[in-house]
Amino acid sequence: MDLDQLAALRTPEGSAALAAAGRVAGGDPLAAAAALRSGGIPGDLAAAALTQAELRRRAAGKFGAAAAGMFLTRAGLEQATRRAVAARRAARLRAAGVTTLADLGCGLGADALAAARAGIRVYAVEADPVTAAMAAANAEAAGLADLVTVECGDATAFDVTGVDAVFCDPARRRAGTGRRVFDPNAYSPPWDFVTGLAARVPRTVVKVAPGLDHALIPAGAEAEWVSVDGDLVEAALWCGELAEVPRRATVLRERDDAVSLLAGTGAQEAPVGPVRRFLYDPDPAVVRAHLVAELAAGLDATLADPSIAYLYADEARPTPFARCLEITDVLPFSLKRLRTLLRERRVGRVEIRKRGSALEPEKLRRDLRLSGDEAAGLALTRVAGAPTVLVCRPVPAGG
Repeated sequence: MDLDQLAALRTPEGSAALAAAGRVAGGDPLAAAAALRSGGIPGDLAAAALTQAELRRRAAGKFGAAAAGMFLTRAGLEQATRRAVAARRAARLRAAGVTTLADLGCGLGADALAAARAGIRVYAVEADPVTAAMAAANAEAAGLADLVTVECGDATAFDVTGVDAVFCDPARRRAGTGRRVFDPNAYSPPWDFVTGLAARVPRTVVKVAPGLDHALIPAGAEAEWVSVDGDLVEAALWCGELAEVPRRATVLRERDDAVSLLAGTGAQEAPVGPVRRFLYDPDPAVVRAHLVAELAAGLDATLADPSIAYLYADEARPTPFARCLEITDVLPFSLKRLRTLLRERRVGRVEIRKRGSALEPEKLRRDLRLSGDEAAGLALTRVAGAPTVLVCRPVPAGG
């Protein structure tokens, strides 16, 4: 995609091509291209429209119905914030009194649009000309062009003295290759610029990869890990006046817009004890935020191994922060013994989870040679250092 192709897609002919592409996307790409060309759409325009239609189809999981009118790139879509996450961040900024925001490295504009929907005036900066043009187009398509100004330029050169807050989402993929960048020093803008923003603007938020090393968290910042429907999607650093707690796990559920928050120091250690009746498998946001001890305290639970984030308790308590299973059997791991037990119980379907085990779930599933009409859960782990398998069943909603 280049600027000329984007401009062509924004013409009436381009809109018609996008509509036609949307009707055939998701099937055989060669057949789809042939269908567009047979309808009189030039080859280059057809190809660009089909690419956008496919990206919009993929983007529906992140942006919902809004994806149908957005302009996207593959790399931009990968890094773009989910709509539910961006909306919650924007609401928090608005509640903190933010009315003007600099979005440095705005990408396709997901966070800028969310902030504008919350009533915040956004000044967005993006280094890549095509991505910047798409962000502006997306603001226009969303009816938010009066609240979002997009500038193509160097984020490090933007004057932040005239805004209430700064949001920065540094690029974590290499330009041209799309490969992930894991070293924060290789981010764009660079890490020293990103972390230095907090000293210049009292209210700064930085979006980072969820695998961020805790040692890189700036002193005094709140580090938040966010999951959506059980998937860990991002981390964010809330700096200066926006920092409320040292560590936070935010668990979002898209089907009913539920938001659950767990906070703490991230430095506590959970007590260790025996395997008990119920197993809690913490949400990945809780694990990455180092808040397993805080969760354990709320559940009256313990660890069976200090290095493995499975919690055990005598009671099943409803919690949005962990999946709860009832343990029916605790076995030292033995393929033969496990196979025999499952065969005796006519188990033909198993859900396998693991923490602290080198076993590959799919290989184990094949090796078990399951048959039967019953279902069970297996948790592969260690207890007091010994490889162990827990045979489980789900706990009904409500405990």
